[in-house]
Amino acid sequence: MSERRTVKQMVAEANELVDVLSTEQAMAEHGAADTLFIDLRDVRELARTGRIPGARHVPRGMLEFWIDPDSPYHKPFLAEDKRYVFYCASGWRSALSARVAKEMGIANVAHVDGGISGWIEKGGDVEMHED
Repeated sequence: MSERRTVKQMVAEANELVDVLSTEQAMAEHGAADTLFIDLRDVRELARTGRIPGARHVPRGMLEFWIDPDSPYHKPFLAEDKRYVFYCASGWRSALSARVAKEMGIANVAHVDGGISGWIEKGGDVEMHED
């Protein structure tokens, strides 16, 4: 049996395998035509704080199903030739999700360390969720 791993360990491992963006780096990339921000939070979080303008909502529980082109739940916007920047509230879910996305074949993936909390703290724009 393998040794038990903690979430902190799993996040640290994910951060070694994917691009980790500071809030400032994410703000600099935001708005580029070839970059798509992905909000992984649940709908209650989106309703409470809004989202980064132009971000697509991908519920964390559906990520693998929406990425996989063989899944009946596949979403074509997750198969485009883009840079995908994942974020959540603080950066833990997005680190794990970026790792999964990379393992599933999305080559150009990153996540925002500090999540939308850091984004708002640095004065980043938000829009209310309308999906």
